[in-house]
Amino acid sequence: MKSYLHLAQQILEFGEYRDDRTGTGTFSLFSPQELRYNLQNGFPIITTKKISWKSLVWELLWFLRGETNVRWLQSRGVRIWNEWADAEGNLGPIYGKQWRSWPSKDGPIDQIAQLCENIVSSPKSRRLVVSAWNVSQLSEMALPPCHIFFQFYVSNNSLSVKVYQRSADIFLGLPFNISSYALLLSIIAKITNLEPKELIFTLGDAHIYRNHVEQIREQIKREPRNLPTLILPAIGKLSDIEKLQAEDFVLSGYDPHPTIFAPISV
Repeated sequence: MKSYLHLAQQILEFGEYRDDRTGTGTFSLFSPQELRYNLQNGFPIITTKKISWKSLVWELLWFLRGETNVRWLQSRGVRIWNEWADAEGNLGPIYGKQWRSWPSKDGPIDQIAQLCENIVSSPKSRRLVVSAWNVSQLSEMALPPCHIFFQFYVSNNSLSVKVYQRSADIFLGLPFNISSYALLLSIIAKITNLEPKELIFTLGDAHIYRNHVEQIREQIKREPRNLPTLILPAIGKLSDIEKLQAEDFVLSGYDPHPTIFAPISV
């Protein structure tokens, strides 16, 4: 995961200071180098600080179930979306809604189900794309999507995915996003009987919040450790997601440095 630390260092050295929507201020680079991770070399998760694995898994399962209310997460001890929810816990038509029930004149479109079907039936397709950026519903969302679309690619019995992220909070958000999409890749590969291969991230506005600078300087000083191995539960079809628990996904050999705390900007 040295490429992540290199990116953070580049932003610290060359980032432009910019005012931002939250009022915190950021140091920002636009469209820095791609981040690429081969899952055959280990599961890509930050080891220079601890990532909450169970929170990450629950959030992805929440997306894949099409959920958009934080109470489902809260009942499982996850509070990472609380700051954006309304009094009833609603977030509007964010990721889960768009992934599993994109509204259309002919009825909702399940993009994830279509994706799995198309990977199997048309593996050479250049249309293996899922989008969360529904322009007609952005104003209804508590937070417009940061990771806005992703594209899968099948080659030699392996599956890769490329993610475009318009806005990347380098210290808090991006480490979570990297591992979440690595897990999504692993799940979709399992459903479609392929081997997960490469995860690629392209970033738009890559930024470090002003009140995260000291924390990320501390993280950069730490030496990355060996990557863990992901052990997936039995997943034969997409509907199996409904009955899975975070505890079913095992990250064997994850030995990170201690947590580094930082405030979130809303």
